Amino acid sequence: METVRLRLDVAYDGAGFSGWSRQPGLRTVEGELVHALATILRRGDQHSAAPRLTVAGRTDAGVHALGQVAHVDVSAEEWEAMARRDRRRGVVDGAPGASLRRRITGIAGRAGDLVARDVTVASPGFDARFSPLWRRYEYRVADRHAPRDPRRRGHTLWFDERLDLDAMDAASRSLTGLHDFAAFCKPRPGATTIRRLLDFSWSRDAEGVLVGQVRADAFCHSMVRALVGAAIAVGAGRFDEDALHRVLESTQRSGAAPVVGAHGLTLVEVGYPPEHELATRAELTRARRGPVRSGGPVRSD
Repeated sequence: METVRLRLDVAYDGAGFSGWSRQPGLRTVEGELVHALATILRRGDQHSAAPRLTVAGRTDAGVHALGQVAHVDVSAEEWEAMARRDRRRGVVDGAPGASLRRRITGIAGRAGDLVARDVTVASPGFDARFSPLWRRYEYRVADRHAPRDPRRRGHTLWFDERLDLDAMDAASRSLTGLHDFAAFCKPRPGATTIRRLLDFSWSRDAEGVLVGQVRADAFCHSMVRALVGAAIAVGAGRFDEDALHRVLESTQRSGAAPVVGAHGLTLVEVGYPPEHELATRAELTRARRGPVRSGGPVRSD
C-alpha cells in the first residue's frame, strides 16, 4: 500500500502531561496526538489501527517542548481523502497540510497546552527518530538575585542562592565531546550511555535568569537534568570546577549529580541534515543503535 509520510512539528507545555509516551489512563502528548489523528483520519472503528507516531525524542513528565518533531505514515488514500474534504470546504491555504495542522491543534490542543506548529509531507528518507544530527535543550534557573516572575514559575527553577555563572559555564563546557555519560543517566537495561555532547554552556538573559544550553546527538534518561544539577552544584560552591569530570569518569550513577526538576527544561530544537543526507543519516544511526534497540526510542530526557 502506498503511504505518505507526514512530519509534525509540535510544541507543548509539559505541566499537564505525564510525558510523551502513551500510557493507559494518563494524559500524554503522544496519546492526545494519536487520538486527534485517528479522529481526523476517521479510524474510529475497532478494526482500524491507531496511527503510529515516531518521535525525535521522548520527553519525561513535566518537560516542555518548542521544537519537538514526529512523523506518521498515512495511506495515500487517506491523504487524498483529506484533500478532497478540504476542497469541498473551500480550504485553499496550503491544504491539506495547513488544514491538518489546525485540526490537530483543535482536537489535541483543546486545553491550550499543545500546538501543532506545522504539518508537511516529509522529504524522502526522513525519519524523526533516526535522522537527527542533534537535539537542543534549554534550562532556566532564577537564582537569588534574578527576578522571580510568577508567570514563568512553571518553566523556571527557583534557586535561593547566588550562583557563580562563570564557574558553571567553565565546568559545563569542559564536558563536551564523546563520553560515557553513565554517571549522569538513569540506567536502562541494554541501552548505551555513550553520547556526544556538542554544547553545554550558561549565560544570563536580559532579566538576569540563568539559561543553560545543552546540545547532543542524543540523550539518555535524565541526562540533561543531571548535567544541570551538577552545574548548579558548581555554581553554588558545593562542587569545584573539576568535580564534573570526576563524576563523568566514574561512569557510575552515585547521586553525586543531583537531578533537577523537569519544569525548567524545554526541548527547543531538533537539528536534521540536508534533504539529500536524511536517509544516509538514518541508516547510520540505526546501525549504531541496533544492538540496544530493546532500550526503546532515543530519549529527549
